Amino acid sequence: MGMIQAPNQTPADRLDRMVQLYEKDLLRICCVYLRDRIAAEDVVQETFLKAFKSMDSFRGDSSEKTWLTTIAINCCRDYRRSAWYRYIDRRISLDQLSFMASASPSDEHIALTMAIMKLKPKYMEVVLLYFYEGYRIKEIAKMLNLTEAAVSSRIHKAKQKLRTELEGGEGDEK
Repeated sequence: MGMIQAPNQTPADRLDRMVQLYEKDLLRICCVYLRDRIAAEDVVQETFLKAFKSMDSFRGDSSEKTWLTTIAINCCRDYRRSAWYRYIDRRISLDQLSFMASASPSDEHIALTMAIMKLKPKYMEVVLLYFYEGYRIKEIAKMLNLTEAAVSSRIHKAKQKLRTELEGGEGDEK
């Protein structure tokens, strides 16, 4: 499950290949997580910088994409904890979200994306990883350092909150 590496591939070549393969997926996750396209681009760049610095320590216990996604989520968490994050305008426009879809997004897709962005980070993370990126519960648990039961519970609660939000009900933010 580790990196696919040619015998004479330099770390810079490996990084270039990872950027080509995973940049768009990481940008989508970070953009929704941070609600800011420019901040997401910065976090993705930081993700690849951290990956480059620790490339030799990557043991291959997971896929490259899982490894990079874990780094990206941790970078997003760090960014959200920063003092700077409190002072920026985190409203994202619909045209900024359109880069994530190959075709023009439908009204339902836009509503769902906006509802996901309103979730607390602990619910947003599992929704993005499970439904958007297709990770299994076991992988998500490992990435987020949670039990599989906790991940399942968060997915279930997130679905309830999204259902309430999309049906126009008043949901509580527990």
